[in-house]
Amino acid sequence: MICAEGLRKRYAATEALRGIDLDVSAGTVCGLLGPNGAGKTTTVRILATLLRPDGGRAEVAGLDVVRDAARLRFRIGLAGQHAAVDELLTGRRNLELFGRLYHLSRARARSRAEELLERFGLAAAGRRLVRTYSGGMRRRLDLAASLIVAPPVLFMDEPTAGLDPRSRRELWDALRDLVREGTTLLLTTQYLDEADHLADQVVVLREGRVAAAGSPAELKRQVGGDRVQIVFRHPGDAAAALGALGPMSGPTSGPTSGPTSGLAFEPGGTRVTLPAPDGAQSLVRVARALDAAGIAVEDLALRRPTLDEVFLHLTA
Repeated sequence: MICAEGLRKRYAATEALRGIDLDVSAGTVCGLLGPNGAGKTTTVRILATLLRPDGGRAEVAGLDVVRDAARLRFRIGLAGQHAAVDELLTGRRNLELFGRLYHLSRARARSRAEELLERFGLAAAGRRLVRTYSGGMRRRLDLAASLIVAPPVLFMDEPTAGLDPRSRRELWDALRDLVREGTTLLLTTQYLDEADHLADQVVVLREGRVAAAGSPAELKRQVGGDRVQIVFRHPGDAAAALGALGPMSGPTSGPTSGPTSGLAFEPGGTRVTLPAPDGAQSLVRVARALDAAGIAVEDLALRRPTLDEVFLHLTA
């Protein structure tokens, strides 16, 4: 549904995109991650026909983003970083206005506005001025506006920036419903847990290039497998545990803040990490070994790699 090959874009002396490739299947969610300035917003703006690329090509819903831009705009929705709604109008009037801009008849724009207000839990607030809305309500109204013509492809640029946890969850639920109905979603986000919850595919950008792409699980496996993390009650026990845990840990390493193939420990500290190739079974073996050695622990947990670690590994 979204295909890009070798996209390039330059702003004066800055090369924002240096050959971006994308391939997003219909009815899936693709999350674009990357530090500020990596090219996420530029990529979205090109795919949404708001910028012309300096090189490469892209198609969305089977239409070329440059050659077929006018036709494509009727098949996509876009919600930018800031809610593009008029604070001096009511929620209902905002949606009716967007409907008319999409050349819907007055009656159809009105009925579509009612449908979307109901769908996004804004029916009771539909007659209120948008300036009285909370941040989460404005974001939901903005999302509703991007869906006036029920587009098969939706672009969202940092959709939950600035929202409280409850509003974020509500927006996530709304997006999942859209995808279940067949919408293809491409979103940029700075919240890695958001990509982890929503995305079928994650593309990490760095300095205008694709640094890595794959499912969240695939990217986590690149960083490292499951690990057992132990916090000891007494600092001296970390060193004493080496004898009990050494046989199951592989090569030993010194202080570390990232994944390791062997046992990682802090000399004089209270924390030890070691690989868990068998997941929960490894955790059980560690617990038994520590108990047999009479070593008390404050905390013992199975820890899986996170997208935060993937992000830092790929972009640091």
